[in-house]
Amino acid sequence: MLASAEERDVRTMLLGTQRINAQGRLEVGGCDTVELAQQFGTPLYVLDEECFRANCRAYQQAFAVRCPGTVISYAGKALMNLAVCRIADQEGLGLDVVSAGELHTALQAGFPTERLLFHGANKSREELEMVIAHRVGRVVLDSLEEIVALQELAAARGAVVEALLRVSPGVTADTHYHIQTGKTDTKFGFSMVGGAGEEAVARVMATPNIALRGFHCHIGSQILDLEPFEQAGRLMVDFAADMREATGLEVQDLDIGGGLGVRYLPEQQPPSVEQFAEALVKAITLRCQERNLPRPRLLLEPGRSLVGEAGLTLYRVGIVKEIAGLRTYVTVDGSLADNPRPALYGARYDAIVANKAAQPRTRKVTVSGRSCETDTLIVDLHTPEITAGDVLAVQTTGAYNYAMASNYNRFSRPAMALVASGRAEVIVERESLQDLVRMDRVPERLRR
Repeated sequence: MLASAEERDVRTMLLGTQRINAQGRLEVGGCDTVELAQQFGTPLYVLDEECFRANCRAYQQAFAVRCPGTVISYAGKALMNLAVCRIADQEGLGLDVVSAGELHTALQAGFPTERLLFHGANKSREELEMVIAHRVGRVVLDSLEEIVALQELAAARGAVVEALLRVSPGVTADTHYHIQTGKTDTKFGFSMVGGAGEEAVARVMATPNIALRGFHCHIGSQILDLEPFEQAGRLMVDFAADMREATGLEVQDLDIGGGLGVRYLPEQQPPSVEQFAEALVKAITLRCQERNLPRPRLLLEPGRSLVGEAGLTLYRVGIVKEIAGLRTYVTVDGSLADNPRPALYGARYDAIVANKAAQPRTRKVTVSGRSCETDTLIVDLHTPEITAGDVLAVQTTGAYNYAMASNYNRFSRPAMALVASGRAEVIVERESLQDLVRMDRVPERLRR
Protein backbone atom coordinates (compact mmCIF):
# COMPACT_ATOMS: atom_id res chain seq x y z
CA MET A 1 0.00 0.00 0.00
CA LEU A 2 1.36 3.43 -0.95
CA ALA A 3 2.07 5.85 1.86
CA SER A 4 -0.01 9.01 1.93
CA ALA A 5 1.64 12.11 0.53
CA GLU A 6 2.17 13.66 3.96
CA GLU A 7 3.70 10.42 5.33
CA ARG A 8 5.91 9.68 2.33
CA ASP A 9 9.61 10.19 2.91
CA VAL A 10 10.65 13.10 0.70
CA ARG A 11 13.60 11.00 -0.47
CA THR A 12 11.20 8.95 -2.60
CA MET A 13 10.61 12.13 -4.63
CA LEU A 14 14.26 12.70 -5.48
CA LEU A 15 15.38 12.35 -9.10
CA GLY A 16 18.74 12.25 -10.86
CA THR A 17 21.52 13.59 -8.62
CA GLN A 18 19.13 15.22 -6.15
CA ARG A 19 19.71 14.73 -2.42
CA ILE A 20 18.96 16.37 0.90
CA ASN A 21 22.16 17.99 2.17
CA ALA A 22 23.41 18.46 5.73
CA GLN A 23 21.52 21.77 6.00
CA GLY A 24 18.25 20.00 5.23
CA ARG A 25 18.02 21.65 1.81
CA LEU A 26 17.44 20.20 -1.62
CA GLU A 27 20.60 19.79 -3.63
CA VAL A 28 21.01 18.91 -7.31
CA GLY A 29 24.20 18.41 -9.30
CA GLY A 30 26.11 19.15 -6.09
CA CYS A 31 24.52 22.60 -5.88
CA ASP A 32 22.28 23.86 -3.08
CA THR A 33 19.01 24.89 -4.76
CA VAL A 34 18.43 27.70 -2.24
CA GLU A 35 21.79 29.16 -3.17
CA LEU A 36 20.94 28.75 -6.86
CA ALA A 37 17.78 30.78 -6.30
CA GLN A 38 19.78 33.48 -4.52
CA GLN A 39 22.52 33.55 -7.14
CA PHE A 40 20.45 33.45 -10.34
CA GLY A 41 17.02 34.64 -9.19
CA THR A 42 13.65 32.99 -9.65
CA PRO A 43 11.84 31.56 -11.50
CA LEU A 44 14.83 29.50 -12.54
CA TYR A 45 14.98 26.44 -14.76
CA VAL A 46 17.67 24.03 -13.55
CA LEU A 47 19.07 21.22 -15.69
CA ASP A 48 20.87 18.28 -14.07
CA GLU A 49 23.61 17.54 -16.60
CA GLU A 50 24.63 14.20 -15.12
CA CYS A 51 21.03 12.97 -15.17
CA PHE A 52 20.55 14.09 -18.77
CA ARG A 53 23.76 12.39 -19.89
CA ALA A 54 22.92 9.21 -17.96
CA ASN A 55 19.55 9.02 -19.72
CA CYS A 56 21.24 9.45 -23.11
CA ARG A 57 23.65 6.62 -22.32
CA ALA A 58 20.90 4.37 -20.99
CA TYR A 59 19.10 4.58 -24.33
CA GLN A 60 22.27 3.99 -26.32
CA GLN A 61 23.26 0.98 -24.25
CA ALA A 62 19.79 -0.60 -24.00
CA PHE A 63 19.31 -0.66 -27.76
CA ALA A 64 22.93 -1.40 -28.68
CA VAL A 65 22.83 -4.80 -26.97
CA ARG A 66 19.41 -5.73 -28.39
CA CYS A 67 19.48 -4.12 -31.82
CA PRO A 68 22.98 -3.04 -32.90
CA GLY A 69 23.02 -0.03 -35.20
CA THR A 70 19.93 1.59 -33.67
CA VAL A 71 20.07 5.38 -33.98
CA ILE A 72 18.88 7.38 -30.97
CA SER A 73 17.97 10.97 -31.87
CA TYR A 74 17.09 13.51 -29.20
CA ALA A 75 13.74 15.19 -29.90
CA GLY A 76 14.76 18.84 -29.60
CA LYS A 77 11.18 20.06 -29.23
CA ALA A 78 11.29 18.88 -25.60
CA LEU A 79 14.07 21.32 -24.69
CA MET A 80 16.45 23.00 -27.07
CA ASN A 81 19.23 25.50 -26.66
CA LEU A 82 22.88 25.62 -27.68
CA ALA A 83 24.19 23.83 -24.58
CA VAL A 84 21.64 21.03 -24.84
CA CYS A 85 22.58 20.51 -28.49
CA ARG A 86 26.24 20.27 -27.51
CA ILE A 87 25.49 17.65 -24.85
CA ALA A 88 23.42 15.59 -27.30
CA ASP A 89 26.27 15.78 -29.81
CA GLN A 90 28.89 14.77 -27.24
CA GLU A 91 26.76 11.77 -26.27
CA GLY A 92 26.65 10.65 -29.90
CA LEU A 93 22.92 11.16 -30.39
CA GLY A 94 21.15 12.32 -33.49
CA LEU A 95 18.90 15.37 -33.25
CA ASP A 96 15.28 15.72 -34.34
CA VAL A 97 14.28 19.28 -35.33
CA VAL A 98 10.89 20.59 -36.46
CA SER A 99 11.38 24.20 -37.55
CA ALA A 100 13.79 26.66 -39.07
CA GLY A 101 14.46 27.96 -35.56
CA GLU A 102 15.38 24.54 -34.19
CA LEU A 103 17.52 23.80 -37.24
CA HIS A 104 19.27 27.16 -36.89
CA THR A 105 19.97 26.44 -33.22
CA ALA A 106 21.47 23.07 -34.11
CA LEU A 107 23.64 24.66 -36.81
CA GLN A 108 24.82 27.39 -34.44
CA ALA A 109 25.75 24.68 -31.94
CA GLY A 110 27.84 22.97 -34.60
CA PHE A 111 25.71 19.84 -34.59
CA PRO A 112 26.68 17.47 -37.45
CA THR A 113 24.01 17.88 -40.12
CA GLU A 114 24.22 14.26 -41.23
CA ARG A 115 22.81 13.31 -37.80
CA LEU A 116 19.80 15.65 -38.09
CA LEU A 117 16.21 14.68 -38.88
CA PHE A 118 13.79 17.39 -39.96
CA HIS A 119 10.10 16.92 -39.13
CA GLY A 120 7.05 19.14 -39.45
CA ALA A 121 3.43 18.90 -40.56
CA ASN A 122 3.50 22.08 -42.66
CA LYS A 123 7.08 22.81 -43.68
CA SER A 124 7.68 26.07 -45.51
CA ARG A 125 9.63 26.26 -48.74
CA GLU A 126 12.29 28.18 -46.82
CA GLU A 127 12.64 25.31 -44.40
CA LEU A 128 12.89 22.77 -47.21
CA GLU A 129 15.56 24.94 -48.82
CA MET A 130 17.49 24.91 -45.53
CA VAL A 131 17.23 21.12 -45.41
CA ILE A 132 18.75 20.88 -48.89
CA ALA A 133 21.38 23.59 -48.43
CA HIS A 134 22.70 22.12 -45.18
CA ARG A 135 22.44 18.50 -46.30
CA VAL A 136 20.28 17.42 -43.38
CA GLY A 137 20.56 13.66 -42.87
CA ARG A 138 16.86 12.83 -43.21
CA VAL A 139 13.71 14.80 -43.91
CA VAL A 140 10.43 13.26 -42.79
CA LEU A 141 7.77 13.76 -45.46
CA ASP A 142 4.29 14.60 -44.20
CA SER A 143 2.09 15.47 -47.21
CA LEU A 144 1.78 15.10 -50.96
CA GLU A 145 2.25 18.84 -51.39
CA GLU A 146 5.53 18.61 -49.51
CA ILE A 147 6.75 15.82 -51.77
CA VAL A 148 6.09 18.01 -54.82
CA ALA A 149 7.78 21.06 -53.29
CA LEU A 150 10.84 19.15 -52.09
CA GLN A 151 11.32 17.49 -55.49
CA GLU A 152 11.11 20.87 -57.24
CA LEU A 153 13.61 22.53 -54.90
CA ALA A 154 16.02 19.59 -54.89
CA ALA A 155 15.96 19.34 -58.68
CA ALA A 156 16.77 23.04 -58.96
CA ARG A 157 19.87 22.49 -56.85
CA GLY A 158 20.82 19.19 -58.44
CA ALA A 159 20.56 17.52 -55.04
CA VAL A 160 19.21 14.19 -53.86
CA VAL A 161 17.49 14.35 -50.47
CA GLU A 162 17.19 11.29 -48.26
CA ALA A 163 13.74 10.97 -46.75
CA LEU A 164 11.44 8.99 -44.51
CA LEU A 165 7.69 8.92 -45.03
CA ARG A 166 5.56 9.58 -41.96
CA VAL A 167 2.64 7.22 -41.63
CA SER A 168 -0.14 6.96 -39.08
CA PRO A 169 -0.42 3.42 -37.70
CA GLY A 170 -3.85 4.02 -36.20
CA VAL A 171 -2.69 3.47 -32.61
CA THR A 172 -4.53 5.45 -29.94
CA ALA A 173 -2.22 5.66 -26.93
CA ASP A 174 -3.52 6.16 -23.40
CA THR A 175 -2.44 9.76 -22.97
CA HIS A 176 -3.97 13.21 -23.24
CA TYR A 177 -5.95 13.87 -26.43
CA HIS A 178 -3.68 16.74 -27.45
CA ILE A 179 -0.60 14.50 -27.49
CA GLN A 180 -2.09 11.47 -29.24
CA THR A 181 -0.35 11.65 -32.61
CA GLY A 182 -0.62 8.16 -34.08
CA LYS A 183 -4.39 7.89 -34.51
CA THR A 184 -6.05 7.47 -37.90
CA ASP A 185 -7.76 10.83 -37.33
CA THR A 186 -4.64 13.01 -37.14
CA LYS A 187 -3.02 15.85 -39.03
CA PHE A 188 0.29 13.98 -39.14
CA GLY A 189 1.51 11.90 -42.06
CA PHE A 190 -0.30 9.38 -44.23
CA SER A 191 -2.82 6.83 -43.02
CA MET A 192 -1.92 3.16 -43.40
CA VAL A 193 -5.53 2.43 -44.32
CA GLY A 194 -7.46 3.63 -47.34
CA GLY A 195 -4.49 3.72 -49.70
CA ALA A 196 -3.02 7.09 -48.68
CA GLY A 197 0.26 5.58 -47.52
CA GLU A 198 0.72 3.47 -50.63
CA GLU A 199 -0.04 6.44 -52.87
CA ALA A 200 2.57 8.53 -51.06
CA VAL A 201 5.18 5.78 -51.42
CA ALA A 202 4.53 5.57 -55.16
CA ARG A 203 4.75 9.36 -55.50
CA VAL A 204 8.09 9.54 -53.71
CA MET A 205 9.56 6.62 -55.62
CA ALA A 206 8.68 8.44 -58.85
CA THR A 207 10.67 11.53 -57.86
CA PRO A 208 14.31 11.37 -58.98
CA ASN A 209 15.60 13.84 -56.39
CA ILE A 210 14.10 12.22 -53.27
CA ALA A 211 15.52 8.92 -52.04
CA LEU A 212 12.99 7.11 -49.84
CA ARG A 213 14.89 5.27 -47.10
CA GLY A 214 12.03 4.12 -44.90
CA PHE A 215 9.09 5.01 -42.72
CA HIS A 216 8.42 7.03 -39.60
CA CYS A 217 5.65 7.10 -37.02
CA HIS A 218 4.98 8.73 -33.67
CA ILE A 219 2.04 7.57 -31.57
CA GLY A 220 2.02 10.16 -28.80
CA SER A 221 3.74 11.42 -25.68
CA GLN A 222 3.91 10.58 -21.96
CA ILE A 223 2.94 6.96 -22.59
CA LEU A 224 3.37 4.71 -19.54
CA ASP A 225 2.37 1.41 -21.17
CA LEU A 226 4.57 -0.61 -23.52
CA GLU A 227 1.79 -2.30 -25.51
CA PRO A 228 1.07 0.69 -27.81
CA PHE A 229 4.74 0.81 -28.82
CA GLU A 230 4.76 -2.92 -29.55
CA GLN A 231 1.57 -2.55 -31.58
CA ALA A 232 3.03 0.36 -33.55
CA GLY A 233 6.22 -1.58 -34.21
CA ARG A 234 4.32 -4.56 -35.61
CA LEU A 235 2.12 -2.35 -37.78
CA MET A 236 5.13 -0.49 -39.15
CA VAL A 237 6.78 -3.77 -40.11
CA ASP A 238 3.56 -4.88 -41.80
CA PHE A 239 3.41 -1.64 -43.76
CA ALA A 240 7.06 -1.94 -44.80
CA ALA A 241 6.48 -5.53 -45.96
CA ASP A 242 3.31 -4.56 -47.82
CA MET A 243 5.11 -1.71 -49.59
CA ARG A 244 7.94 -4.02 -50.59
CA GLU A 245 5.39 -6.36 -52.17
CA ALA A 246 3.45 -3.51 -53.83
CA THR A 247 6.31 -1.31 -55.02
CA GLY A 248 9.57 -3.22 -54.61
CA LEU A 249 10.84 -0.74 -52.00
CA GLU A 250 13.60 -2.16 -49.81
CA VAL A 251 13.17 -0.41 -46.50
CA GLN A 252 16.42 0.65 -44.83
CA ASP A 253 15.08 2.61 -41.83
CA LEU A 254 12.14 2.20 -39.49
CA ASP A 255 11.63 5.17 -37.16
CA ILE A 256 9.28 4.48 -34.23
CA GLY A 257 9.50 8.02 -32.85
CA GLY A 258 9.44 8.69 -29.12
CA GLY A 259 6.81 9.05 -26.43
CA LEU A 260 8.00 7.03 -23.44
CA GLY A 261 6.64 8.65 -20.28
CA VAL A 262 8.43 9.90 -17.17
CA ARG A 263 7.65 10.21 -13.48
CA TYR A 264 5.82 13.41 -12.63
CA LEU A 265 4.35 11.99 -9.43
CA PRO A 266 6.01 9.49 -7.06
CA GLU A 267 3.26 6.92 -7.66
CA GLN A 268 3.94 6.91 -11.41
CA GLN A 269 6.26 4.10 -12.45
CA PRO A 270 7.09 4.38 -16.16
CA PRO A 271 8.78 1.43 -17.85
CA SER A 272 12.56 1.47 -17.73
CA VAL A 273 14.48 2.12 -20.92
CA GLU A 274 15.65 -1.50 -20.77
CA GLN A 275 12.06 -2.75 -20.60
CA PHE A 276 11.11 -0.44 -23.45
CA ALA A 277 14.00 -1.65 -25.62
CA GLU A 278 13.30 -5.31 -24.86
CA ALA A 279 9.62 -5.07 -25.71
CA LEU A 280 10.02 -2.96 -28.86
CA VAL A 281 12.92 -4.87 -30.38
CA LYS A 282 11.25 -8.21 -29.68
CA ALA A 283 7.98 -7.12 -31.29
CA ILE A 284 9.70 -5.76 -34.40
CA THR A 285 12.09 -8.70 -34.76
CA LEU A 286 9.36 -11.33 -34.49
CA ARG A 287 7.12 -9.53 -36.98
CA CYS A 288 10.02 -9.14 -39.43
CA GLN A 289 10.58 -12.90 -39.22
CA GLU A 290 6.87 -13.56 -39.78
CA ARG A 291 6.83 -11.28 -42.84
CA ASN A 292 10.20 -12.49 -44.17
CA LEU A 293 11.50 -8.92 -44.02
CA PRO A 294 15.13 -8.16 -43.20
CA ARG A 295 15.05 -6.12 -40.02
CA PRO A 296 15.56 -2.46 -41.00
CA ARG A 297 17.77 -0.12 -39.04
CA LEU A 298 15.78 1.08 -36.04
CA LEU A 299 15.48 4.80 -35.27
CA LEU A 300 14.12 6.27 -32.02
CA GLU A 301 13.40 9.89 -31.07
CA PRO A 302 13.10 10.19 -27.28
CA GLY A 303 12.70 13.68 -25.84
CA ARG A 304 10.78 13.82 -22.57
CA SER A 305 12.32 10.57 -21.32
CA LEU A 306 15.82 11.99 -21.81
CA VAL A 307 15.39 15.43 -20.32
CA GLY A 308 12.12 15.53 -18.36
CA GLU A 309 13.33 14.25 -14.99
CA ALA A 310 16.64 16.08 -15.43
CA GLY A 311 14.89 19.44 -15.05
CA LEU A 312 13.36 21.26 -12.10
CA THR A 313 12.06 24.80 -11.68
CA LEU A 314 12.75 26.99 -8.66
CA TYR A 315 10.18 29.55 -7.54
CA ARG A 316 10.08 32.03 -4.67
CA VAL A 317 6.94 31.88 -2.54
CA GLY A 318 5.09 35.20 -2.26
CA ILE A 319 1.57 35.54 -0.91
CA VAL A 320 0.13 32.73 1.23
CA LYS A 321 -3.63 33.19 1.40
CA GLU A 322 -5.91 30.96 3.45
CA ILE A 323 -9.58 30.69 2.51
CA ALA A 324 -11.13 29.51 5.78
CA GLY A 325 -12.52 25.99 5.51
CA LEU A 326 -11.67 25.70 1.83
CA ARG A 327 -8.08 26.03 0.69
CA THR A 328 -4.69 27.60 1.27
CA TYR A 329 -3.29 29.31 -1.81
CA VAL A 330 0.47 29.62 -2.13
CA THR A 331 1.35 32.05 -4.91
CA VAL A 332 4.79 31.82 -6.47
CA ASP A 333 6.66 34.23 -8.72
CA GLY A 334 6.07 32.06 -11.79
CA SER A 335 2.96 31.42 -13.84
CA LEU A 336 1.52 29.63 -16.82
CA ALA A 337 3.92 31.78 -18.84
CA ASP A 338 6.83 29.58 -17.70
CA ASN A 339 4.78 26.37 -17.32
CA PRO A 340 1.64 26.22 -19.46
CA ARG A 341 1.24 22.44 -19.20
CA PRO A 342 -1.29 22.36 -16.32
CA ALA A 343 -3.51 24.74 -18.30
CA LEU A 344 -3.01 22.86 -21.59
CA TYR A 345 -3.22 19.25 -20.47
CA GLY A 346 -4.20 19.25 -16.82
CA ALA A 347 -0.61 18.17 -16.17
CA ARG A 348 0.22 17.28 -12.56
CA TYR A 349 3.45 17.90 -10.67
CA ASP A 350 5.05 17.29 -7.31
CA ALA A 351 7.30 19.78 -5.56
CA ILE A 352 9.66 20.14 -2.62
CA VAL A 353 10.09 23.19 -0.40
CA ALA A 354 13.80 23.39 -1.07
CA ASN A 355 14.85 25.21 2.10
CA LYS A 356 12.74 22.86 4.27
CA ALA A 357 13.29 19.62 2.40
CA ALA A 358 13.96 17.57 5.53
CA GLN A 359 10.88 18.77 7.40
CA PRO A 360 7.64 16.73 7.55
CA ARG A 361 4.97 17.65 5.02
CA THR A 362 2.09 18.48 7.35
CA ARG A 363 0.17 21.06 5.30
CA LYS A 364 -1.90 20.78 2.15
CA VAL A 365 -1.81 23.77 -0.19
CA THR A 366 -2.60 24.75 -3.76
CA VAL A 367 0.25 26.37 -5.68
CA SER A 368 -0.83 29.17 -7.99
CA GLY A 369 0.98 31.44 -10.37
CA ARG A 370 0.78 35.20 -10.70
CA SER A 371 -0.88 35.40 -14.11
CA CYS A 372 -3.97 37.53 -14.43
CA GLU A 373 -6.24 34.48 -14.44
CA THR A 374 -6.58 31.29 -12.43
CA ASP A 375 -3.32 29.55 -13.24
CA THR A 376 -3.11 26.69 -10.79
CA LEU A 377 0.24 24.90 -10.99
CA ILE A 378 -0.29 22.19 -8.33
CA VAL A 379 -3.45 21.20 -6.51
CA ASP A 380 -3.27 19.69 -3.00
CA LEU A 381 0.49 19.71 -2.56
CA HIS A 382 1.70 18.47 0.81
CA THR A 383 4.38 20.71 2.29
CA PRO A 384 5.95 21.71 5.59
CA GLU A 385 4.77 24.98 7.09
CA ILE A 386 5.26 27.29 4.12
CA THR A 387 5.77 31.05 4.24
CA ALA A 388 6.73 33.94 1.99
CA GLY A 389 10.35 33.72 0.91
CA ASP A 390 10.53 29.92 0.82
CA VAL A 391 11.93 28.32 -2.32
CA LEU A 392 9.71 25.81 -4.08
CA ALA A 393 11.34 23.25 -6.37
CA VAL A 394 8.90 21.77 -8.89
CA GLN A 395 10.06 18.39 -10.15
CA THR A 396 10.28 16.99 -13.69
CA THR A 397 10.12 20.25 -15.62
CA GLY A 398 12.92 19.54 -18.09
CA ALA A 399 10.57 18.83 -21.00
CA TYR A 400 8.10 21.28 -22.56
CA ASN A 401 8.38 23.96 -19.87
CA TYR A 402 11.14 26.20 -21.20
CA ALA A 403 10.17 25.03 -24.70
CA MET A 404 6.59 26.31 -24.28
CA ALA A 405 7.35 29.41 -22.21
CA SER A 406 5.81 32.70 -23.32
CA ASN A 407 5.69 36.38 -22.40
CA TYR A 408 2.06 36.26 -21.32
CA ASN A 409 1.29 39.30 -19.10
CA ARG A 410 4.64 40.61 -20.39
CA PHE A 411 6.52 38.42 -17.94
CA SER A 412 10.13 37.91 -18.92
CA ARG A 413 11.12 34.30 -19.50
CA PRO A 414 13.34 32.69 -16.83
CA ALA A 415 17.01 31.91 -16.95
CA MET A 416 18.30 28.34 -17.12
CA ALA A 417 21.27 26.98 -15.18
CA LEU A 418 23.20 23.80 -15.94
CA VAL A 419 24.46 22.06 -12.80
CA ALA A 420 27.10 19.36 -12.47
CA SER A 421 29.73 18.42 -9.87
CA GLY A 422 28.96 21.44 -7.69
CA ARG A 423 29.26 23.88 -10.61
CA ALA A 424 26.36 26.01 -11.86
CA GLU A 425 26.51 27.81 -15.21
CA VAL A 426 23.92 29.90 -17.00
CA ILE A 427 22.98 28.39 -20.36
CA VAL A 428 20.01 30.70 -21.02
CA GLU A 429 20.06 34.29 -19.78
CA ARG A 430 17.01 35.71 -18.05
CA GLU A 431 15.10 38.05 -20.31
CA SER A 432 15.21 41.70 -19.28
CA LEU A 433 12.40 44.22 -19.38
CA GLN A 434 14.14 45.77 -22.36
CA ASP A 435 14.02 42.40 -24.14
CA LEU A 436 10.23 42.56 -23.90
CA VAL A 437 10.05 45.68 -26.06
CA ARG A 438 13.12 45.05 -28.22
CA MET A 439 11.10 43.91 -31.22
CA ASP A 440 8.27 46.44 -30.80
CA ARG A 441 7.94 49.24 -33.34
CA VAL A 442 5.89 52.46 -33.10
CA PRO A 443 4.65 53.97 -36.39
CA GLU A 444 5.69 57.58 -36.86
CA ARG A 445 2.07 58.78 -36.76
CA LEU A 446 1.76 57.46 -33.17
CA ARG A 447 4.81 59.42 -32.03
CA ARG A 448 3.12 62.77 -32.42
